[in-house]
Order: sequence, then structure tokens, then C-alpha cells
Amino acid sequence: MTDEGMPRAPRGSYPKGLQRRQRIVDEAMVVFARSGVTSGSLREVAKRVGLTPAGLLHHFATKEELFAEVLRQRDERVRAAAGDPAEHTLVEQMGKVVAHNATARGLTALYTVVVAEASDPDHPSHAAFASRYRDSARRAAELLRAGQAAGEVRPDIDPDRAARLLSAVMDGLQQQWLLDDSVDMPAHFAEFVRGYLRPPA
Repeated sequence: MTDEGMPRAPRGSYPKGLQRRQRIVDEAMVVFARSGVTSGSLREVAKRVGLTPAGLLHHFATKEELFAEVLRQRDERVRAAAGDPAEHTLVEQMGKVVAHNATARGLTALYTVVVAEASDPDHPSHAAFASRYRDSARRAAELLRAGQAAGEVRPDIDPDRAARLLSAVMDGLQQQWLLDDSVDMPAHFAEFVRGYLRPPA
């Protein structure tokens, strides 16, 4: 993690500053997951960390900057959970992500709330999230075509449409699980993969 653009702290306090910065991110995840980014306030995050709002602004100049770091760390954890693309197929990676999300309720709730907020065309993150979904679908379609060539994915599906369905199923399962934690996300996703993506036995 870098602190580019931040004032340099004395050498002895630098690790402490990094720890405080990470605690701010961790508490922001909780606040944004519960209240959304629009309603979640820096004042509340600061209070949870034991800082004044001015003290928090020493680490993150704006709410947008703080949210960007929260989202970056969330993406980093998801990529780590998915594993190395060179060692796992797309379907295997997505299954790993679904299993990971079932152990990370706060991050899963955060993403679900923020995506819902960003569906408003006037939301500041609307274009960014639309682009995230497009880019994700494009990469998934490429991997699905590779899976078809390898005989791991049904040859009769449209990779571009299937790529969108994959994220739709994952997001839909997350919403249901957040409302009812008896929903077994990994099992339901595995059933979707078996019935829709896998070639007939």
C-alpha cells in the first residue's frame, strides 16, 4: 500500500501512520456497507477510529479518495481468492470468488449496496461501475471462448451473453444470501455451472 501524495511522517511514526490508515479503511468498509457511500459520513468513520474529521482528512483528503482505497482493497482480496488465472479456469475462479464472498459478509454487503447506489445515472460512480461490468464481461467472454476450445464449456452457448449471465447469477445470489444466510451460494452457483456451462456428460 502506498501513501503517494501524503506528507511524509517522521520515520519513527510512519508504521503507526500506516496502521491508522488501514484502520480507517477497515472502519469505512463497515460504514459504507451499512449506509452506502452517499449516506455514510466521514464523521462517522472518524468517530469509529477515534479521530476528529480533520484528523481523518490528514490520511484521506475526500470521501471519494477513501472509497477508492476501500474498493481497491476489496478487489485485491477478490483477485487473491480467485487464484492464478494460469492455474485455474474461469469457472473455477468464479467458484472460488463465490466461496470467498460467503466468508466476507461486510465486503459483499458493501459491493451490493454501492452497485445499487451507482445504478442512478446521476451517481458519481455510475460510469465507473458500468465500465467495470463491461470490462469484466469482455474478459469473461474471452475466457469462455478458450473454455469452449478446450472442451470445458458447452459449445452451443453465446460467450458474450454467458459472460453477463455469470455476473448476474453471482450478484443475485449475493443479494439473496445477504437477506437470508441459509442460502448456500457456492452450492447454487455450482448447480448453475453444471446445468448451463458444462458440456453434457
